[in-house]
Amino acid sequence: MIENNELAMNMQSQLSFEEFRKEVLSDFRQACISREVSLLGRREVLTGKAKFGIFGDGKEVAQIAMAKYFKPGDFRSGYYRDQTFAFASGIATVEQFFSQLYADPDITNDPFSAGRQMNAHFATPNVDMEGNWLNIAGMKNTAADMAPTAAQMPRALGLAYASKLFRELPELEQYSHLSNHGNEVCFATIGDASTSEGHFWETVNAAGVLQVPLAIFVWDDGYGISVPRKYQTTKGSISEALEGFRKNGHSNGIEIYNVKGWDYAGLCETFEEGIRKARENHVPVLFHVEEITQPQGHSTSGSHERYKSKERLAWEKEFDCNVKMRQWLLENALAEESELRAIEVEAKVIAQESRKKAWDKYIAPIREQVQAFTAVCQSILDEGRGDTEYVAQQMRELAANREPQRRDILKAAAGILFKHPRNFSEAMDGLQVYYDQQLAAEKENYNTFLHATGPNSALEVPEVPAIYADDAPVMNGYEILNRYFDQLFSDHPLVFAFGEDVGKIGDVNQGFAGLQQKHGKTRIADTGIRELTIMGQGDRYGLARAPAYRRDPVSGLSALRAAAAQR
Repeated sequence: MIENNELAMNMQSQLSFEEFRKEVLSDFRQACISREVSLLGRREVLTGKAKFGIFGDGKEVAQIAMAKYFKPGDFRSGYYRDQTFAFASGIATVEQFFSQLYADPDITNDPFSAGRQMNAHFATPNVDMEGNWLNIAGMKNTAADMAPTAAQMPRALGLAYASKLFRELPELEQYSHLSNHGNEVCFATIGDASTSEGHFWETVNAAGVLQVPLAIFVWDDGYGISVPRKYQTTKGSISEALEGFRKNGHSNGIEIYNVKGWDYAGLCETFEEGIRKARENHVPVLFHVEEITQPQGHSTSGSHERYKSKERLAWEKEFDCNVKMRQWLLENALAEESELRAIEVEAKVIAQESRKKAWDKYIAPIREQVQAFTAVCQSILDEGRGDTEYVAQQMRELAANREPQRRDILKAAAGILFKHPRNFSEAMDGLQVYYDQQLAAEKENYNTFLHATGPNSALEVPEVPAIYADDAPVMNGYEILNRYFDQLFSDHPLVFAFGEDVGKIGDVNQGFAGLQQKHGKTRIADTGIRELTIMGQGDRYGLARAPAYRRDPVSGLSALRAAAAQR
């Protein structure tokens, strides 16, 4: 019996080890795929298929470790180097990444922005096409990325603050599709250089005061484009500069962790501990991820060889996170050399096939437009009138263009029409019709999705004209506002107000007088003088756009704005 038990234990141990080995090899595979995506993406820009590219090479291992603790209901509020996290969490596919790099306007190919945004800008929907809320609590979510550095930080505060409210207020438990009892964490990512922005400091301070489940990941590669860290950050370290914010004992503040960006095991262990604290205790945490590298430099607009020393470049090759993870796998007998080579070859194939699929989907409709344009031009040539040599030249140039753009077709058509007066000929009239149709189609391509549509769109809210009874009493403006806000908070549990002086004293103009005492300090709260993060705090799901009052003539969002305006 003892022998059988020992055998069973050994078998169980072996199974556990094998599962662990499979997981870490899968992680290495994902890191290799993402690296190949970065390499291919840069090449696509430099060959002219895309206009600009910025990639996440050097951060693969850290972002894979981060994604392990990203659960349904959580939100990401990040920046433009998070491609590996997007792949590892399932938010994006490699093919979708390339579609966005090419600025494909087909939303089925680039579901994040339909070609409107810079590459590596991700987004997940909160509502369906009719404006109804999706099951946010059951999804892995990301707020739409913004290009300005540190712009993601104030919004991250709001997403984390939402979890705090859902946990603290029993009346919000009915909205289980928006939150699982406030167990969500907001993952905010930022480059080390961008921590110099005021947005970052205001957010860290507000998070430490509010005690919200915000996990901040600072990717520290030692530079802000070409400017070394010592010229950007006090003490040359953001974690040291933030030491006074560290949570001690029963104080508020943030938890701070330091970890190396190439240390796979250390990253997993550190992230697990910190995110667990944020999720369970609603304590903000900051991970200073140091010794990150950028194998291809900052972006496709320049070369890091111009400002990095030979010693630094040599160090970056040695401490490349993918290289270090490969070494770790071999040193710990988790893989054979042949296995790792096979994974690396497979990663190249996957990235190349995904790139090709994205490009083929992008270029196919353009080539169809070229064919249609050529057919119309051939009619002009057959007719034999006008500047036929110029028309033939435009046809030849488009035919020789292996990678035509939509604008190339419109430019060629416009050039021909410019040389000929209106009603010049029947064939030329046909080109005018073609041009007008194409122009309308491209306007549709690039001007849709600018705002919410459907029956719940803000543009569909009916006008309600003001009606005053002849015997209506004369009241001060602040009294009218006060009665309105009182009714709003009584009828809609998803409406909150916070801002400078709106709480205890009821705002300096008394529009909120007595409302905190009636509805509670959580529903109507005072804040510090920090206007940027007050706006960010208001940018949170389920609170500013809830179905319960989305159809009202005056929405709860207006109430929030009015509250912020009261000083």
